[in-house]
Order: sequence, then C-alpha cells, then structure tokens
Amino acid sequence: MKRLFRALLNYFIKGMLVVVPLGAAFFLIFWAVSSIDNALNISDFFLVNPTTGKPMHIPGLGIVNVIVIILISGILVTSVITDPIKGWFHRWLNRLPIFKFLYSSIKDLTEAFVGDEKKFNEPVIVEVNEFGLKKIGFLVQKDMKAIGLPVDVAVYFPYSYSFAGQVVIVSADKVKSIDITAAEAMKFVISGGVSGLE
Repeated sequence: MKRLFRALLNYFIKGMLVVVPLGAAFFLIFWAVSSIDNALNISDFFLVNPTTGKPMHIPGLGIVNVIVIILISGILVTSVITDPIKGWFHRWLNRLPIFKFLYSSIKDLTEAFVGDEKKFNEPVIVEVNEFGLKKIGFLVQKDMKAIGLPVDVAVYFPYSYSFAGQVVIVSADKVKSIDITAAEAMKFVISGGVSGLE
C-alpha cells in the first residue's frame, strides 16, 4: 500500500511539474489578452443586436484595435511624420512633466527590448566583492564620463522572479562579457538560476 501511495505521489509531483508551468503560462497569456481586449473593445458602443436592441460584444476586437493602432502608428512614424512634427510633439510633451516622465520611461524601456538600439543585448558577469561573489547583468552604458566617471560602466541587474531590476555603476575592469545570448542570460536570472544555461 505504501509503495502504491509513493508511486501515485511521484506521478502527481511529476504531473505538477508539467501542468503548473503550462497552466500558469496559459493563464497569464489569457489574462493579458482578455484584459486588453475588454479595455479596448469598442463593439459595445457601436454595434447593436437588431433582435434584442442590446449592445453586441465581439470578442477579439480589442486586440484587433491594438494591432491596427500599432501598425498605423508605425506607418505614420516611418513615412509621414517629419522632424518638425516630432519637434513639436516633444515641445508639447515638455509642458506636461508627469506625462513626459511616464512616456519617456515606458518608451525607453520598450526600446531597450525591441528598438533599433536594444540595450539588454550584452550579457556580462560582474565581480561584486573581494570574496569572489559574481552577478549576471547587462551592460547598458559603456561611457560614464558625463557624470565624471571615465573608467566606470553602468550594468543593469534584473531581479529573479520579477520584471524589476537595479542599475549599478561599477569599474569597467570588474565587468566581463559572457558567451551566451541575451535571452539565455535573462532567462537564467529571472528564473532564479534554475533554468540551466545551454
């Protein structure tokens, strides 16, 4: 009986190791997609069911709206919006300090991952103290002369199990490039080191 119980417990634990990560990933994706869809779905305002006279909700229309807005914005920025218009937009932003701060912070973070000049693309290992403690991070600034630190660099250390992180300025001789991709380094750190480096 004990042997059967142990075998069932073993199967249950192994099943959890497969189902829980899959379920959590699907749940987070579903939650994000449905939240965006509900927030940006305008079908309730414009479409009415002719038989009942009530607003008609079309699932997925909010996501379509986001995709269309992003595509139109990309087309406009690439081929229509000129430097004078961009200058006017930035002058307008300067008059709204709180909005400017939020906009520029989110824009910089977005560009760090998907822009033309990705920032988190150079994984490094940094010797933190005299005892040999090392941390994996991403080199984000190689030149710190603007703040009077000509031999230092800025390294971003993401936190495990979090989207937050910390920028630390260290001496350049403490920083070494590592021969792994940025995606592998990020996965290793975010997972708390449990995702092996391949």
